[in-house]
Amino acid sequence: MIDNPRSPRVRGVAKLAKRDARLQTGFFLLEGPQAVTEALTYRSELLVELFATPTALDKYPEIARIADEIDLEVEFVTEDVLDSMADTVTPQGIIAVCKQFPTSLKDILAAEPKLIAILEEVRDPGNAGTIIRAADAAGADAIILTGRSVDLYNPKVVRATTGSIFHIPVAIAADLETVIEKVKGYGLQILAADIKGADLLEARTTGVLDKPTAWLFGNEARGLNDEHYALADKAITVPIYGHAESMNLATAASVCLYESAFAHRSA
Repeated sequence: MIDNPRSPRVRGVAKLAKRDARLQTGFFLLEGPQAVTEALTYRSELLVELFATPTALDKYPEIARIADEIDLEVEFVTEDVLDSMADTVTPQGIIAVCKQFPTSLKDILAAEPKLIAILEEVRDPGNAGTIIRAADAAGADAIILTGRSVDLYNPKVVRATTGSIFHIPVAIAADLETVIEKVKGYGLQILAADIKGADLLEARTTGVLDKPTAWLFGNEARGLNDEHYALADKAITVPIYGHAESMNLATAASVCLYESAFAHRSA
């Protein structure tokens, strides 16, 4: 039982909430039974350490069972220790340390994707994580985060994916121009989600969405700048039929990705 919240080991885990520590170690923090279960089930080789309070492990025996099957030791900690490790205010009693595992852009494109999402300067961790989750649900092939977007391994991003980070390839790329050039080279059209674009319903009825597509999503507040907007083959907007002033980026992205998923399956 680890019972000292100030021990170097506990502090080392807690530091993974900071980008510098993640860059230095190559690890990231994984919190909660859902995310840990997904990691154990789909990418168990990434888990470095697994910590739990006795109460939490009794509540989630499946985690103990899978950990035992892959010969991963569950280390018991006190509530105070778990609170010190966690990034959340009310942790759920289970925390893991994982290896970072970005996929290369080259590998993503070599797999001949039909639907991907590109995030340019998406800064809100909740939005980024929710888009990854939505892309996973829609059956997209991959996500690409440009260097101006939030860190993929930010604890809030990881939590917002609810485990989808372990299901779908995610690449981290330096600049959007290079990404667009390479994606187009593999035969995907670039559709920019932007309020200046054509109506999504029109894109659906004219067959635009039937083609292999990379959706391009920009910053929550500013969208895409003119230079990046011009890189797209076409711009599409999600219409607002009610009185809402605007639509949350992650919500709009979910609609776009599902519309493409519907079109691909119908075709």
